[in-house]
Amino acid sequence: MIMETDMPNRWASITVDCADPDRLAAFWGTLLDLPADPDPLPGWAGLARDRPPLPRINFQPVTEPKRAKVRIHLDVAVDDIDRGIAQVLELGGAATGERHDYDEGVVVVMADPEGNEFCLVEYY
Repeated sequence: MIMETDMPNRWASITVDCADPDRLAAFWGTLLDLPADPDPLPGWAGLARDRPPLPRINFQPVTEPKRAKVRIHLDVAVDDIDRGIAQVLELGGAATGERHDYDEGVVVVMADPEGNEFCLVEYY
């Protein structure tokens, strides 16, 4: 039961495990046009929440490599799917070859420089 004095749960951040936090922060910061945000934890990198209600994005260093498809991912809306794909490739990401065309738009599965999948979506 929620009491009137209780604060609602809030989405504060998303954290990406990675080998090179600075590299991934640069990739995602450029792709999403978000500034770097210094993080108090040694070795971590982050992107600022400069446009609320966007959450902070953290990049946490881990030693183990990514082994399988991620079970949660970001969808990045673009105005032009071909330009979006080109930007991801230019920034060091990769195409997975997976594309879905729907009546309402197109979804292309891409990967960041460490292989984390995400979708570019263009709505019609």
